[in-house]
Amino acid sequence: MSAPRAVSIPVRAAPGADLTKEEREAVLEAVRANAQLRGALLPVLHAIQERLGWVPPRIVPLVAFELNLSRADVHGVLTFYHYFRQTKPGRKVIYLCRAEACQAVGAVALEAHAKRVLGVDFHGTSADGSYTLEPVYCLGNCACGPSLMIDKELHAGVTPERFDALVASARK
Repeated sequence: MSAPRAVSIPVRAAPGADLTKEEREAVLEAVRANAQLRGALLPVLHAIQERLGWVPPRIVPLVAFELNLSRADVHGVLTFYHYFRQTKPGRKVIYLCRAEACQAVGAVALEAHAKRVLGVDFHGTSADGSYTLEPVYCLGNCACGPSLMIDKELHAGVTPERFDALVASARK
């Protein structure tokens, strides 16, 4: 009779073992602050993006583990909502309004100008890492369009020339 063969069972790394200290802390802090909420996943993802500026896809296993969800559940929410950024943004994020009211007063020309000046399309980051350009579908500033936000600062009546001045000012 031969001896039984040893069975090798693969060992998985703990969820989040590949994260940086900052990423791991952002996830755990977001979970601690929001886990008691019904439907905690969205507030957790918002908190992570607020702290890191984006939601790195590699945080999915740790978030899923901490909230007792499947990785597919977390990935599905992360990829469904366009608000969640899965790539690191530039130092400043420009949100350009694409709603009809802004389009009616020049947002289409402003969009073309911004893309040309920054050298990116929507969701792209300029080569120097300074700016990420994001579309939004209303900034609630309809009477004063075209509008944009740089980070959290709203700007109204933005012409291509004013865009250039805002970008130059933000670079300082």
